[in-house]
Amino acid sequence: MKNRILTLLLSIVAFSTMAQFPGMQPGGQMKDPERGKVTGKVINEEGQPVEFATVVIFKSVYDSTSQSFEDVVFKAQNSGMEGEFSFDGLPMMSPIKLKVSSVGFKELVVPVQFDRPGPSLFKGMTPGKAPDMETIQKIMAGFNKELGELTLETDSQMLEGVTVKAAKALMEMDIDKKIFNVEKNIVTAGGTAVDVMRNIPSLQVDIDGNVKLRNAAPTLFIDGRPTTLTLDQIPADAVEKVEVITNPSAKYDASGSMAGILNIVLKKNRKSGFNGMVNIGADNYSGANAMTTLSLRQGKVNLSVMGMGMKLGRQSEGYSERTSTIGGINANSYQDITSQTSGQMGFGRVSLDYDLTDKSMLTVAGIFGGGDFNPYEDILITNNINGVISNSNRLSESNRQFRPKGLQLGFLQDFAKDGERLTVDFNYFGGTNANDGLYTTNYLTDGGQIYGTQIQKNIGEGSNRFITAQTDYVLPFNNGGKFETGLRAQINTLSNLNTNTLKAVGSDVYEDITSASINFDSDNSVYAAYASFSGKIGTTFSYQTGLRAESSFYTGQLLNNGQEFSNSFPVSLFPSLFLSKELSDTDQLQMSVTRRVNRPNFFQLIPFVDYSDSLNITRGNADLVPEFTTSAELSYSKTVGTGTFLASTYYKHTNNLITRYLNQEVNPISGNLDLINTYVNANSSENFGVELTYTNKILPWWDFTANANVYNSRINTENIESAIAQDPIWTAFGKVNNNFNLKKNWVVQLSGDYQGKTNLPVSQGQSFGPPQAAQSSSQGYIEPFYGVDLAVKKSFLKDNAASLTLSVNDVFRTRGNTQISYGEGFSQTYYRLNNPQMIKLNFSIRFGQMDMKMFNRKSNPGAMEGMQMQ
Repeated sequence: MKNRILTLLLSIVAFSTMAQFPGMQPGGQMKDPERGKVTGKVINEEGQPVEFATVVIFKSVYDSTSQSFEDVVFKAQNSGMEGEFSFDGLPMMSPIKLKVSSVGFKELVVPVQFDRPGPSLFKGMTPGKAPDMETIQKIMAGFNKELGELTLETDSQMLEGVTVKAAKALMEMDIDKKIFNVEKNIVTAGGTAVDVMRNIPSLQVDIDGNVKLRNAAPTLFIDGRPTTLTLDQIPADAVEKVEVITNPSAKYDASGSMAGILNIVLKKNRKSGFNGMVNIGADNYSGANAMTTLSLRQGKVNLSVMGMGMKLGRQSEGYSERTSTIGGINANSYQDITSQTSGQMGFGRVSLDYDLTDKSMLTVAGIFGGGDFNPYEDILITNNINGVISNSNRLSESNRQFRPKGLQLGFLQDFAKDGERLTVDFNYFGGTNANDGLYTTNYLTDGGQIYGTQIQKNIGEGSNRFITAQTDYVLPFNNGGKFETGLRAQINTLSNLNTNTLKAVGSDVYEDITSASINFDSDNSVYAAYASFSGKIGTTFSYQTGLRAESSFYTGQLLNNGQEFSNSFPVSLFPSLFLSKELSDTDQLQMSVTRRVNRPNFFQLIPFVDYSDSLNITRGNADLVPEFTTSAELSYSKTVGTGTFLASTYYKHTNNLITRYLNQEVNPISGNLDLINTYVNANSSENFGVELTYTNKILPWWDFTANANVYNSRINTENIESAIAQDPIWTAFGKVNNNFNLKKNWVVQLSGDYQGKTNLPVSQGQSFGPPQAAQSSSQGYIEPFYGVDLAVKKSFLKDNAASLTLSVNDVFRTRGNTQISYGEGFSQTYYRLNNPQMIKLNFSIRFGQMDMKMFNRKSNPGAMEGMQMQ
């Protein structure tokens, strides 16, 4: 041991001596011993640790081409949960420096110099004899460099428009959207995007997984593009962040949901070299999941592959009771409902980025997948009609399949002027679906014996195609402003073939039911152009104003009878205005006003009575007209230390609101007076409220997020003769999320949400019968409910590359959904509880190695960004 140290000492002294002579290049004659070690801790100005900060060691090397020294990356890592970092195997003699960076902070550079043993250390030593222990200790101490606490200063200029200034912030705020980073959400591990939405402030998720934003359904985007995927078809582990756009600007489609846009950004591994991750898990409802991501980044190529598979097991229980008076007949019907769904689905994404030049890039991405589900439902029905009681048992067995696929092509061109950019995008998303249903109704005696059976078969298939082509151009100005413009074409094609047959009680023959078979083709196209200006007045006032022109065309055909429908909506203008004022370094005020449109779709327009489900009869309305919504929002944000408070007040007014409506009408098929679901234009609707959001790292180990929304909603149905006026409803919605980062790499997450009494959302809800149709928001409300979720995560192995997560959803079985609806001649109560106390166990492991050579590319300014990805 002593002899080795003596050899090392002689090497260091010789190296140090050589370094003092001009023209002698270290490393050319003798190798720099790599025995140094550096440790330290990254903190913010409040003394709290900064986790996941990027810490890089640069080594100074001689470049014979330029005849000068250059800094190259030698080692790199991210700080731990307590801000700690440690490097070993560092060069003892070459100049090195340590650079620390993190989102929202100024970069910190620290020179590192090890204590070199000089000739004086060897005075008095006998030649050829090993040094004594005291000398050895002095030598070893020089190998270790403790930097202590390195303080990062907050950089308010780095993230202009971002209110949360922290590494991997849970919430960020731009001028027209809020961004929620969900990578560290452990409750959702092994679930779907529906589970992710449950933990996003501002979002409400009902019993069916339908998402509401301020009590209305938003439009879903994936990576900034429309999609035909639903939230339950997207794995939670594939989601990096969620952008909530409550008031979309002129850049976005004016048509669609009045609630705004949810943009799900999928994970794209930006680390250099080859690396990946594997997740596997299971739950107590016989579900299982597996996912893997692989990434290769080298030279001009960045290739990412993601694939997942899920085995689903879901259960639901509930009841429904309806009382009605139709044509002098008093009826009461009670249904006891249990259901379960089994199946599997897969999802995959392949993405390739290729740098054509240092200012242009080509992107090709493909999305593919498929699913096969087998829903089963058992309904016990008790009817009391004018005092006569009858019983029946309806069994539903179905098989549903979907095969989505997508293709994305993108081209990006940057110009010599910083910020000037042209993008061209083509997006295709489509797929096929098929269903095969068998509905058996057994009519029972008082003793429960079957005396008659009716069987209905439903076989269907369909396809959809969603094509979008657009181009966007950004031109920055010298004063900090910019001009944006773009063109967009969107074409959507749907087709459906459906066959229904019925074997009546006492019959052995299946007969076609033409009235219950809906076959159609439809085409819908939207063409748009927009332009917007944004800039600053002084240093604290920002603005963005825009105008969008949009028109649409629609054609449809009923294949049963050849009947055709068409609509042409002329060019309409949709202005938008966003204003932002920085009151101080920590206070910001924002205001926005926009106009949007929602045009009736094919299903809402066709006057075809769908009698495929006798408990849920539906019909379109060819007289529907588009609805127009004007929205205004005022927000104030304040940052204190690591905490951010956001308060927003909002108002929406909609003319000719399209809404579901249940009314007594003569059934054109049977001639009887029945309750039929249809669509109507309500006179108007109003929604206004106040939303509060707060995020903070209360303690170094405690991350806290809270959201509260108090709002009033009212639908004016004075123009509908048979409508029963409903008083405006004041309601409250709240959500709390806690992350506790404990010692030894343990993390505990505790979250909960509360939904007060609220209107049934437009185009969502539940009518009488199986859970597949919608109830009008103008005819009922949802009773209050709440839920609590809990998860525990343990990270282990080197660099915490592996983790094990145990989570429980709806801990107290309280997320039951009770819907009350009423109208002329009827009232109804419907309750369901889905998948209570679901327990999931998920294992995850990361692997791979970063290629340090990538960080030497001067043309790759985003390389350092990849270091921050976990």
